[in-house]
Amino acid sequence: MEVLAECTAKAMIHCAAKKIDITDWLFTLKDQEYQSCSVGHIAGGISTSIEGKKMSINVEKVADNLLVQHYIEEIGNKAHCRVNSVSDSFSGLGSTKLGIIWELKINVLTADTCELENRVVISSTDEFLALLKSMNITDLTLVKSQMLKNVEEHNAEETPLFAADIYNKVLVGRWD
Repeated sequence: MEVLAECTAKAMIHCAAKKIDITDWLFTLKDQEYQSCSVGHIAGGISTSIEGKKMSINVEKVADNLLVQHYIEEIGNKAHCRVNSVSDSFSGLGSTKLGIIWELKINVLTADTCELENRVVISSTDEFLALLKSMNITDLTLVKSQMLKNVEEHNAEETPLFAADIYNKVLVGRWD
């Protein structure tokens, strides 16, 4: 698999990092809370993989691409959560699959402030490359450029809203 786009967005949270459990936040995020963090967020839910691992299922639109993501937990602790999905992708090119890693970290800035780091890595799949080949697209330069632009715009919108949702949960004592 080839990396098609990778981007990181950050947002400050005005509380001590130890007051946050980022993995719990992700795997208890309600549908309406997920939807409120981006105009492209359509639905979010929680399940369990066949292997018994936590799974976050998200439906979102990034630019003209509708994604159905089945994120399975790879790393899950209070300050770091990484999930991986082979996601269904529906766009003007057709339907295919993309590999997506979504990684969330809480980084300490001071005793009373931290930041949410929201990293997304999109990778090709054999199915995606076959779709491009069927359309005589062999140079991935333009595909990568457009995909990166779209993901950067999406992350820039959702990251501060994710941070605000996390902060609101700290205020009500969610992880005390």
